[in-house]
Amino acid sequence: MTPISRSGSGRRSIATLIASALAAGGLAAAGVATLEPGAASASSHREAPLISGQPQYDNTDLYAFVSPDKPDTTTLIANFIPMEEPAGGPNFYQFADDAQYDIHIDNNGDAQGELLLRYTFATQTKNKKSFLYNTGVVNNLTDPDLNITQTYDLDLIKLKNQKVVSKTRLADDIPVAPSDVGKASMPDYGKLRDQAIYKLSNGGQTFAGQADDPFFADLRVFDLLYGGNLSEVGRDTLKGYNVNSIALQLPTDMLTESKDQPVIGVWSTVQRKNAQGYYEQVSRLGNPLVNEVVNPLKDKDKFNASSPWYDSQFLKNVTNPELPKLIEAIYKIKAPSEPRNDLVDVFLKGVKGLNQPPKVTPAEELRLNTSIKPTASPKRLGVLDGDNQGFPNGRRLTDDVIDEALQVMEGELVGSKNDLGDAVDKNDKGFGKYFPYLANPTAGSRGATAKGVSGGSDVKNQLGDALQPAGSSTGMSNTGLIAASAGGGAAGIALIGAGLMWWRRMRSRVY
Repeated sequence: MTPISRSGSGRRSIATLIASALAAGGLAAAGVATLEPGAASASSHREAPLISGQPQYDNTDLYAFVSPDKPDTTTLIANFIPMEEPAGGPNFYQFADDAQYDIHIDNNGDAQGELLLRYTFATQTKNKKSFLYNTGVVNNLTDPDLNITQTYDLDLIKLKNQKVVSKTRLADDIPVAPSDVGKASMPDYGKLRDQAIYKLSNGGQTFAGQADDPFFADLRVFDLLYGGNLSEVGRDTLKGYNVNSIALQLPTDMLTESKDQPVIGVWSTVQRKNAQGYYEQVSRLGNPLVNEVVNPLKDKDKFNASSPWYDSQFLKNVTNPELPKLIEAIYKIKAPSEPRNDLVDVFLKGVKGLNQPPKVTPAEELRLNTSIKPTASPKRLGVLDGDNQGFPNGRRLTDDVIDEALQVMEGELVGSKNDLGDAVDKNDKGFGKYFPYLANPTAGSRGATAKGVSGGSDVKNQLGDALQPAGSSTGMSNTGLIAASAGGGAAGIALIGAGLMWWRRMRSRVY
């Protein structure tokens, strides 16, 4: 595809408003279902009422790309638990023990998964009498001061017509990288992450743990459409938030049907164990923004409760989408002619000659042509800007899917050139050059120092010698500090006693 010039400031403010509205408007869906691999629910960041109350099972984003440093392998990344506040203790972020986190591979275009990669987690607590996530400085993943730890198993399940053919354990009891509590607790978090990367016997690698959220978008549409006057645009709303990530790198020939058929379709799901002990699917995700932007409200739960091989029932939502008509009505940007077969290619079949498998069955999957090798200089708009290694041919961490999806919806592939976007063009943190490629999470101790807590008037100075290190001969002794604390405690007990006496007197009153 010929590269397209990215200019047109006159349309940028409208684009920013619409695209970011889409990114945020992608927050609405939910569902339930069943299958040995399980069956259906929601996707993206807090996008559905049911799944927004179950963050451990909420699949926020899915990525699939040929590994840039190992082009004979393919990397798959699935993220969960949206908008993790880094300082979210004492109960930091964990994968659920009662769930199956699955990545599905359709390697022949029939809309059914032939391969299922399943992660299951287990939590261990060393000292249940403590409320602490870590009881001291954590220097490695086996450190006794890391009070709460997680491990996982990874299984490869081969399927035919959704029946299990074989099951192979690829990894067993592998440690999860913990939440980054802060610099005092985890002074070398990079070391902990490196220890959580496990090399598989087949030459692949696996990782599970916390990471910076790689999705970038402006989601402030909820504040009266960006302040009511477009004064709130161009800021990465997800900056500073983390997610829990699963990353898997495998030899490409292990995933594809053959060298002659190198296209794979990928989607991820989460199954949660219900009260009867059966697994029900509560999250599903393939392409970004599909259920949010393409499907109307009446179909969102149905879509999330369906499996890809039933997705043809939603064909009309793709060929006759509502969004371009809304944009035309509000902003007078003419909607492309229908039926929108260009959208069928992008969202259901893959682009012909790029990532569409032969005899494809329409289904909502993230499709990747693994024979297209990675470029040294990826372009954020991927295929739209002549870079066929990027979205919608799979999805890389650097792909600007908000801008790409909006421009495609507005007819970029059928001659309606446009420059729509949300004015957020890259992640706030750079990505790594090697597996798992994700940026390290933001630490719980991050952020500016509070006003008045610097120089000669900081808290330590105000408390004076009471904060002297143990064993120090200057200032108040340990005994004096303890005595002062005891005195304060006695006063507190006296106040509590007086309060109890008052409460007992009040209870005796008749109203």
